[in-house]
Amino acid sequence: MISQPSKIRAAQLWFTAPHHVEVRETFLDPPASDQVVVRTSYSAVSAGTELLLYRGQLPNSMALDSSIDSLQDSCDYPLQYGYACVGTVIETGSAVDPHWRGREVFAFQPHASHFLARTDALQVIPDELSPRDAVLLPNMETAVNLVQDARPMLGERVVVLGQGIVGLLLTSLLAEHPLASLAAIEGMPARQAMAQAMGADLVCSPQHASDPEAMTAEQKQALLEADLIFEVSGQPQALDLAINLAGYTGRIVIGSWYGNKSAPIDLGGPAHRNRLQLITSQVSTISPALTGRWNKQRRFGVAWKMLERVNPARLVTHTVPLGEAASLYQQLHDETSGVMQVLFDYTDCPD
Repeated sequence: MISQPSKIRAAQLWFTAPHHVEVRETFLDPPASDQVVVRTSYSAVSAGTELLLYRGQLPNSMALDSSIDSLQDSCDYPLQYGYACVGTVIETGSAVDPHWRGREVFAFQPHASHFLARTDALQVIPDELSPRDAVLLPNMETAVNLVQDARPMLGERVVVLGQGIVGLLLTSLLAEHPLASLAAIEGMPARQAMAQAMGADLVCSPQHASDPEAMTAEQKQALLEADLIFEVSGQPQALDLAINLAGYTGRIVIGSWYGNKSAPIDLGGPAHRNRLQLITSQVSTISPALTGRWNKQRRFGVAWKMLERVNPARLVTHTVPLGEAASLYQQLHDETSGVMQVLFDYTDCPD
């Protein structure tokens, strides 16, 4: 009698209702001939999108992500979510090159201790990067996409609204451009300090940026009449501040996903007279202006290189076991001060 391969026990995170998550145990089938089994080392929590899901603020009519196979379902509970896992290939299917075994890989995969994947859905992590750097690949790809959509020009005055992880990575990329000024607007002190470390010339709170009377001459020069503004705060009301800071024909690139959150936006004043351009930017696709030369793989190559230069693991402030997911999401919901990037650590999960 031929013995059957044993199934692998996996811990998975499930969003079961607004403000409720569960860690469920399941058993994975042995890999199909074209699949591998990956044991996860870390997965990154997207405080923006995952909080929308945790709070029940995602539109039910949309897929979670139309470009990722594992996230094409609608937002009906219960469901799995997450899109940034790094781990090690521990088992290969019969048709897979055995050299895949032992490779450190990245996958757009919901939070889980183990998962099945085809090799064409995996990216091998460059030797120069640690897993804690590599797990932030989606955030860096988003930052690269924002820069490509905005096309910052020599000598422009640029403002970034919001210094979450995407905002900080975006600031780090813009700091390499020959701009006239680069300002970051953020209310949390820890993120303000990191924005300076990432290369922002000026950092201030939204309240200060909303009060020209309180600004110094240098601050007015960097903030007012801006050529290019990125809105990555996740707060739709921040668009009013962007409109007020933008100069004539200024570009406002909206990188936030607001879900079903809404806010009244003042389009009857400067936005109307100043011929402002509001540009929505989303990483699932590539700008049509670039598709003749660019594809997702080329952009991933740039994102990997930028991860090597920026060393984003320094943005990780909290590393917790998957079993503490419920308390973690509540902390994020409460906007606990000092939290920047959170990783789930799967060291204690059984093999």
